[in-house]
Amino acid sequence: MDGYKFEEFMKYVYEQLGYSVCQTPRSGDQGADLILTSKKRRTAVQVKRYTGKVSNSAVQEVVAAKGFYKCTEGIVVTNSYFTDSAKQLAKANFIDLVDRNELEKMINTILN
Repeated sequence: MDGYKFEEFMKYVYEQLGYSVCQTPRSGDQGADLILTSKKRRTAVQVKRYTGKVSNSAVQEVVAAKGFYKCTEGIVVTNSYFTDSAKQLAKANFIDLVDRNELEKMINTILN
């Protein structure tokens, strides 16, 4: 599965979890691949399909996207894991990180 297919898959996962999901343009997305909306929240999501660890640049992207898309929250989701630096930056900016383990839990939730 390439990066774009992974974005489409994550759109499906979040829809199954009850969110209204909009995909941003493939290029010029300003740091977000998906925008999730629910009753009181608007969330910018950066989706990263990686073989190595995801660095803090992904967190920086979603921080920027939060402002651009007028979101209240931000998430970086990956099929991999995050560097310690990314975890620190996410914590300082109130960004949620979804790594491979958390993603597996999300998928199991919609399958059960």
